[in-house]
Amino acid sequence: MKLGVVGLPNVGKSTLFNAITGAGAQAANYPFCTIEPNAGIVAVPDSRLTALAEMYHPKKVTPATVEFVDIAGLVKGASKGEGLGNKFLSHIRECEAIVHVVRCFEDENIIHVDGSVNPARDIETINLELIFADMETVAKREDKARKLIKTGEKKYGEEADLAAKVLKHLESGKPARTCPLTDEEKDIVRGWFLLTTKPVIYAANIAEDLVAEDEDSIDFVRQVKAIAQEEQAEVLVISAQIEEEIAQMEPEEKEEFLQEMGIGQSGLDRLIQKCYHLLGLISFLTAGEDECRAWTITRGTKAPQAAGKIHTDFERGFIRAEIVPFETLHELGSMNACKEKGLVRSEGKDYVMQDGDVTLFRFNV
Repeated sequence: MKLGVVGLPNVGKSTLFNAITGAGAQAANYPFCTIEPNAGIVAVPDSRLTALAEMYHPKKVTPATVEFVDIAGLVKGASKGEGLGNKFLSHIRECEAIVHVVRCFEDENIIHVDGSVNPARDIETINLELIFADMETVAKREDKARKLIKTGEKKYGEEADLAAKVLKHLESGKPARTCPLTDEEKDIVRGWFLLTTKPVIYAANIAEDLVAEDEDSIDFVRQVKAIAQEEQAEVLVISAQIEEEIAQMEPEEKEEFLQEMGIGQSGLDRLIQKCYHLLGLISFLTAGEDECRAWTITRGTKAPQAAGKIHTDFERGFIRAEIVPFETLHELGSMNACKEKGLVRSEGKDYVMQDGDVTLFRFNV
């Protein structure tokens, strides 16, 4: 899973990126400090994996991972090449989802490119640049399809009409992901690799002293939530400054600090949970003396395709999957105890994997 962290210059984007990845991107009080995208790979927190490791004492524990890419600050006119325009847009194209950091704090020592803090305006600035870039892509698609209608193939006429429909939606200032489309139309549009079809999480970056406040009492946050609701996007309220402090703490100190602040979970943990939910992802687990590991799959994936995540031979020669839910295994303490009680299920090729399935695949190639 690859997530692009975007935002206007000086909104706390690189500070947040540094905090969640420990990758040490530059964070300075001027635009275009981040020029080449920094990438950081982060382990997905999963207490089930820790419990399995205590049970099996494996040689290796391998969590699922998320790659965060810190993309250069965007400015008005990026779709026309302003600032780092085209570079910025190409980096977003490579990501599965967008984490859009929005400044929701006042600080006279940190300049704002537009001179004042206004989350709704800032979101619109970035969204319009992405929409403009998509309008250009869709207009080219329509033009090409219209020229190919003369070949007599029906599909070109349908594609041209679909492009015209999506273009009209974009021209109204709305992202492509909110355009009402049939499943068949969605499949076609997916192949156009539009920027505004990507799922978005708005990270509302608030001041350190507001962390313990009720989110909905913060005016800037309410603005962000209202926009997200219209756009079918998620919102994460976070303080980049606090996350930076948390990132430098030892695990025990971190737990104590989170409880004191009344946060419960770090911003990274909450961000990853939201990303999984937004992208429809779950994890299944494999466990043994050699390795305990979490594997990320899309919700609805069937057992042979899940096996293919481990190795293509597992999918090709799939016989069955032996499965026990993590909760059952954890409660009984061992796979043998689960087998004795008849709680290890044998599932075939039509079985749809569930989050937390501890799985052993049987295959023959």
